[in-house]
Amino acid sequence: MAKEELKNIFLSASVPLSERDPIYFDTADIIAIRDAVVSLVTTILPSYRLVWGGHPSITPIINYVIEKLGLNVQKHVILYQTKYFEHVYPEDNNRFDNVIQTESTGERESSLLLMRETMFNSYTYSAGIFIGGMDGVDKEFQLFRNLQPSAELIPIASTGAAAKKIYDEMDFNNQRLQNDYAYSSLFTEYLINQ
Repeated sequence: MAKEELKNIFLSASVPLSERDPIYFDTADIIAIRDAVVSLVTTILPSYRLVWGGHPSITPIINYVIEKLGLNVQKHVILYQTKYFEHVYPEDNNRFDNVIQTESTGERESSLLLMRETMFNSYTYSAGIFIGGMDGVDKEFQLFRNLQPSAELIPIASTGAAAKKIYDEMDFNNQRLQNDYAYSSLFTEYLINQ
């Protein structure tokens, strides 16, 4: 593991697509997903390091917030990508200095697994935040939980989709995660005031 001076927060998030599995899209609250990502970034930067696998629906939001805040936080954000998707990287990737590309295996699922294993084994995380999402967020939750057993797990069920599914299946029983849309105060309580 790399030596860190900052606490690391992992973000797993995406905006579900209507043409994909309805179990995710039907419960998704797209505005809540956006608001939760915006609040997380504004709450934790620059005090923490944010690490995420660059989903094309989330990376532009993170870039937007950083630009709006005028923060010089390049060392505080680390974006992982698999070269499997190199031909469709979002333009916003070019705004980040710390983009770590993992090799493509030539196959989607194994390429994503390699990226996720690399991402989770490269740092010690204090928390994993799960917002909205589809099957990739489900998979990241399971792998993160196994590889980072001491990290706090925070599925933001109010954003719906995979985060709600994880919350329900794992029986988190935390009404704030399910009903509280005041994301800045929620992240302050769970991440900053710990």
